[in-house]
Amino acid sequence: MTLGFAVETADTLPKLLWARASGPDRHRPALRHKEYGIWNEVSWEMYQQHVRWTAQGLLALGVKPGETVAVIADNIPEWYYMELAAQAIGAVVAGIYQSSVAREVAYGLQATDAVIVLAEDQEQVDKLLEVRDQIPAVRQVIFQDPKGMRRYRHDPWLMSFAELLELGKEREQAHPGEVDRLVAAGDPDAVCLMCFSSGTTDLPKPVMLSHRNVLVMGRNFASIEGFRPGDNYLSFLPLAWMGEQMMAVATGLVAGFTVNCPEEVETVDHDLREIGPHLIFSPPRVWEAQMRQIRVKMEDSTWLKRKVFDWGLKVGLQVADLRFAGQPVPPGLKLLHRFFHFALYRLIQDRLGFLRLRKAYTAGAALGPDVFRFFHALGINLKQGYGQTETAGIFCFHRDGDIKFETVGTPFPGVDVRVSDKGEILVRGDIVCRGYYRRDEATQKAIDDGWLHTGDAGYLDPDGHLVIIDRLGDVMRTQDGHVFSPQFIENKLKFSHYIKEAVVFGDGLPYVAALINIDAQTVGKWAEDRKLTYTTYLDLSQKPEVARLIRDEVAQVNARLKPEHRIRRFALLYKLLDADDEELTRTGKVRRSLVAQRYRPLFEALYNGSAEIPVRTTFHYQDGRVAEVEVRVAIHSLPAEEAGYGLSVATAG
Repeated sequence: MTLGFAVETADTLPKLLWARASGPDRHRPALRHKEYGIWNEVSWEMYQQHVRWTAQGLLALGVKPGETVAVIADNIPEWYYMELAAQAIGAVVAGIYQSSVAREVAYGLQATDAVIVLAEDQEQVDKLLEVRDQIPAVRQVIFQDPKGMRRYRHDPWLMSFAELLELGKEREQAHPGEVDRLVAAGDPDAVCLMCFSSGTTDLPKPVMLSHRNVLVMGRNFASIEGFRPGDNYLSFLPLAWMGEQMMAVATGLVAGFTVNCPEEVETVDHDLREIGPHLIFSPPRVWEAQMRQIRVKMEDSTWLKRKVFDWGLKVGLQVADLRFAGQPVPPGLKLLHRFFHFALYRLIQDRLGFLRLRKAYTAGAALGPDVFRFFHALGINLKQGYGQTETAGIFCFHRDGDIKFETVGTPFPGVDVRVSDKGEILVRGDIVCRGYYRRDEATQKAIDDGWLHTGDAGYLDPDGHLVIIDRLGDVMRTQDGHVFSPQFIENKLKFSHYIKEAVVFGDGLPYVAALINIDAQTVGKWAEDRKLTYTTYLDLSQKPEVARLIRDEVAQVNARLKPEHRIRRFALLYKLLDADDEELTRTGKVRRSLVAQRYRPLFEALYNGSAEIPVRTTFHYQDGRVAEVEVRVAIHSLPAEEAGYGLSVATAG
């Protein structure tokens, strides 16, 4: 059925899909999914057909406008079918992170009043069965992968996605054109999507977003950046995150580029090299990991290759800094840069799968300036954006030729940005969400007269670029009145490829201090090269040699900070911060107050002069045994002499 929707004027996501499916690009690949090593293509026509059948299946299950359909899955075509199908019939989609533990899944479904859940496989179904009595509103669970599901077949609460499609096909024969009529009646201001806020200081809140919110954002982004149907985008970040919804769903439908879904999370690097995407979007933690990987591999290479890399990186940084400053590149430096383009930069780009890459983006948290400069030195057009779940994704970002690495760029057209008297960034426009689902008080606090209070501190520079300082509540002041941003210092620390995570403290305290997670891969390789034996992360993290290594890295960071912002004491955490332990959000942001509370003895030791302290923790052996152990954690001081290195572990009686 042709409804006459146009790509340029379609005002809901399903209308946009219907327009693509009946337009000149209808036979182009809309989705591509790798399965058993083979890339399978889905055209825009087939995309629409699957959405129509899925929508009819949902109607057969009694889903009504305004009800919520939740999805817990990796990036698979069925997520897209379910999302657009629910929106086509006036329902709302809510994404749950596939890495969530059962209690988090229960909270997400309760908070959104979900009535139908698409769960990818047995792992996700088991989580739902574990909390079944806590989610009475869920009428049906639909699983996509039937592997391992045979013993569940007698449970009427569960059905396969294939069965849902068959149900939809049958209903389509009995009610032809019903989905098309519902799509045509779609309201652009209706809520179509719920994504959860980051939850760094409180439980994540379900943010209500309308078709207008996400389409205004997508159209602005696509028109400025010039995305086109021939482009390839690799979708590997969780679709429960607003950033991936922004790129893979909203902007993908607007621009018509091909969204590629990797086979597994573990195969992303290989799949990326196979696809050679034109566009990529990743949060800072991914870029930081890529940088660490590059630097570790160069350290492991020959002396000559290391020298070429160091020289080429130095040349690349010089050129990048000149371009950032809007200054011409001298002819000699330009020639040398051209040489390294072929001798070094392209080789690294090829290794990463970036040879065809035109646009690379990062958002979701602050990216350290050093990491930003590093990738530009390698010829990768990385640009920073800024936004929130509440703004349907980014609303500020760098334009080509106008990149200032200390900023997050300039606002979209039609978006008003100002800074309050308290230094808080406020934003207004069609991108601002409808509020938080069933959280009227929180909505009124966040949105005042159309202005969204972002909770971030920052300012607009003379060129109209937005500069983010930190979360308003995280900006700290030492005991003697010196104001500092812990996030800025943390990003400086994480530029070291030996440091995976850092949590900085100092609010109302005599000096700045930090708890640090080492990077197990890079520090492990460093230890092996020096014949330093270790057994576990706990053992490695407390080695005196590792402490000296990290102390040198912290000292290098301190040399680039104001004296009052320098880290005076630090401790190496004996375990990695983990989202499953609620120390990180599902998007990788640190919950600073929780970390300070959970590691209270360590936090206090940073300020009470202790050289080392005993800490009791749970240790998980590889054979499945669990034991309480006592760890003696050293506290390290700068610039004073090191003291108290060492670790002793004793199994509790």
